Amino acid sequence: MVKVITYGTYDLLHRGHIRLLERAKALGDYLIVGVTADGFDRARGKINVQQSLMERIEAVKATGIADEIIVEEYEGQKIDDIRRLGVDIFTVGSDWKGHFDYLNEYCKVIYLERTHGVSSSELRSEERKVRLGLVGESNIVNKFEYESHFVNGLTISGVCSQDTSLLSEKVKHLPVVTTQLDELLEISDAIFVVSSPQKHYEQIKIALTHGIHVLCESPVTVDVDQWVELKRCAEDHHCILMESIKTAYSMAYYRMLLLAKTGIIGKIVSVDAVCTSMRDYSKEAHISGWNSICAWGPTALLPIFQLLGTDFLKKDIISHKMENDDSYDLFTKVAFVYKDSMASMKVGQGVKSEGELVISGTKGYIYVPAPWWKTDYFEVRFENPAENKRYFYQLEGEGIRYELVTLLNSIKDSRGYSYIDSNISEAIISLVHDFYEKKQLILI
Repeated sequence: MVKVITYGTYDLLHRGHIRLLERAKALGDYLIVGVTADGFDRARGKINVQQSLMERIEAVKATGIADEIIVEEYEGQKIDDIRRLGVDIFTVGSDWKGHFDYLNEYCKVIYLERTHGVSSSELRSEERKVRLGLVGESNIVNKFEYESHFVNGLTISGVCSQDTSLLSEKVKHLPVVTTQLDELLEISDAIFVVSSPQKHYEQIKIALTHGIHVLCESPVTVDVDQWVELKRCAEDHHCILMESIKTAYSMAYYRMLLLAKTGIIGKIVSVDAVCTSMRDYSKEAHISGWNSICAWGPTALLPIFQLLGTDFLKKDIISHKMENDDSYDLFTKVAFVYKDSMASMKVGQGVKSEGELVISGTKGYIYVPAPWWKTDYFEVRFENPAENKRYFYQLEGEGIRYELVTLLNSIKDSRGYSYIDSNISEAIISLVHDFYEKKQLILI
């Protein structure tokens, strides 16, 4: 059997890619396709890749041409792969002619002529850029402006903010800086909202009724009825309404989630997540509405609800409040009881704790060190330490750029591709609402 291997990014898979894969397959009996990881692409200068690694792998798989798909993650891996997999022929497009001649020492190297007239870069440049407006008073606005430069097909139209003190100089000098949302909507196709959670509902509804797509920092609202209304409004106006929790789009987190669901640690019995940070407690800071339950709650709840579901039997909320302000929690702990499992989350802005994630199972456990919400590393641990496994994944942009790519794809295809299910969004909102309504809440 003659084994053939080829590598590529396969962004926006097109007929040129498919033709090259078909010709590669014809060189032998078994075709191995290496899809370059996001971090490796970045290292090679490919910062305009529009699709995530998972989407590109799925696109290659859907062609039915590849017999095996692997991920290329580091320099020099081609030699390792050729030796490890017993490859006979390495092939790649003729635009790389001469570049891989050094591989002749390990196998036969063949350069294939590319299909003329089509490329991923051309496809990306042909599409009109989506104009994204930024709404809010948080330094998260600065992160989204910065990460937008790594996403092809996106441009920042301006910012709407009632307080620019936390915004970077670059954001302050965008073409449009305004306090009026309507002014921003006139020059935007979509907006990212990270204003006070109490303002989200009104701002999102105005945007949707104007036919503007919305990506909103979680929680989307602080009331479940408002969430249901906004979903209906998005459908009526054929708009995308997407929740922003950047951790959901982190490569390491996504791989950890899939691994946990395979049963590698047995039946999952407990999920414990901790997210804390120290913040400025000036009057403006806590009036903004980003208390501990809103700022960190959605992130801490994400692995709990994604692994154990939202049908818990009971929950208890205990909060240490700021003096003279019942709505601002310095530290909150929530305990969940399920039919055959349990979970806990601890969130704080003013009380510091170890920000780790532990998923306990009947065969072992998964440990994600602090800060787990933007980790590039986790461990699967067992009773016998010799069986422990470590997993490393490149983290680029804390997941924000892949969140933006998903938004763009959703707009382009007129369908939602969010990595966060609607029922999870509703469960997050419900818990935040119970906090404000003091349901099952103990304040200390």
